[in-house]
Amino acid sequence: MFLPEEIIETIRMIEYENLDVRTTTLGINLKDCISEDLDTLKENIYNKITTIAENLVEVANRVSEKYGIPIVNKRIAVTPISLIIGSAIRDLSREEKINACVEIGKTLDKAAKKVRVDFIGGYSALVHKGATKEDKALIDSIPYMMEKTEKVCSSVNVATTKSGINMNAVKRMGEIIKETSLRTENAIGCAKLVVFANAPEDNPFMAGAFHGVGEGDAVLNVGVSGPGVVRAVVEKMPDADLGTLSNEIKKTAFKITRVGELVGREVAKELGVEFGIVDLSLAPTPARGDSIANILEAMGLEKCGAHGTTAALALLNDAVKKGGAMATSYVGGLSGAFIPVSEDAGMVEAVEAGALRIEKLEAMTCVCSVGLDMIAIPGKTPASTIAAIIADEMAIGVINKKTTAVRIIPVPGKDVGDYVDFGGLLGKAPIMPVNEFSSEKFINRGGRIPAPIQSLTN
Repeated sequence: MFLPEEIIETIRMIEYENLDVRTTTLGINLKDCISEDLDTLKENIYNKITTIAENLVEVANRVSEKYGIPIVNKRIAVTPISLIIGSAIRDLSREEKINACVEIGKTLDKAAKKVRVDFIGGYSALVHKGATKEDKALIDSIPYMMEKTEKVCSSVNVATTKSGINMNAVKRMGEIIKETSLRTENAIGCAKLVVFANAPEDNPFMAGAFHGVGEGDAVLNVGVSGPGVVRAVVEKMPDADLGTLSNEIKKTAFKITRVGELVGREVAKELGVEFGIVDLSLAPTPARGDSIANILEAMGLEKCGAHGTTAALALLNDAVKKGGAMATSYVGGLSGAFIPVSEDAGMVEAVEAGALRIEKLEAMTCVCSVGLDMIAIPGKTPASTIAAIIADEMAIGVINKKTTAVRIIPVPGKDVGDYVDFGGLLGKAPIMPVNEFSSEKFINRGGRIPAPIQSLTN
């Protein structure tokens, strides 16, 4: 039961502090769509998605209106495509395999448009220890698929704490990101492509959402968001010590999570599918005040990126997790604080002020959710340098037994001081400088960085 005071407080959060349910993401199993015939596989995929997700948008809108809580995005996540395409491309040449993968991507795009969702994720491969022929074909096809689609998101898991880092895959993803930037306008394809370590199977957020092999046939996961709400709480406590501040953030996260689970369970019930998890992540938007950077600055930092930023972010991330975990038994996905530069107006301002650089963002990823996110860099940046940035971030995830990721965007024709505007929730990004010393020889060694000693937990 919700008390009247809680309802009034929630209304205030929605109207003045940008509280919303960031996404309801319907996970759909496609393993039963497998066929040796490509056309049959495409038909099976399209029919299953459009049948199960037929009413997702309508139901989410109805629940949103019922409770007065905005649901910003309606999304779909499917079984990683590399796991279901093998039989259909087994006897094809390399070029034919790539084309077949692109056809599957176009089928996903067509299905997403049919059911009117914002994005569909799962054009994915899991290659943390090695890559099959299907994995390689799908990865090679990503730039071409991005060129031909609008709503499809792609993710590749190249590392886990249990298996180490597949450096051959890391090198290839540096090349794929570079090629994707050249094939899509303003490198927008790179904004829909993420490289993971320890990717979760129930993540509702894009670009990394896919429906894991341990999931059921259909499940509804929800991602809540409330940076503006947390910022308002912090601003009301200018003289509180950090322990007291942490406790208040924890209470606020508890309230936000309860709202998210209420909405998620209602949507799942009306769709007739299982409810999965609540992702507790604080996800910023370009809207003024809806910023992770602004929360950290409200704690007492002159600018996000100043010394103390990592400590402040650690406090925020920990308090959000503790509060959310008390509100629901079903915490999952990424669950922390996101720091996507282009999607956070405060982060953009910090970059413009010279307070925030990639190196500091990398340090921040040690203590928060995900990793280097929505960072635009000069188009001239070599693929080997992009791969080395990925390798550094994967190492943080592997050693610390956490999810980390890289969504980095080399923008052709742009250099430091320029901007790129992606529009909507993806925002506007300043081009950030990259260390220009070469990592090429290191990346070209290839092989696999072994799993760390802390992986031996049995």
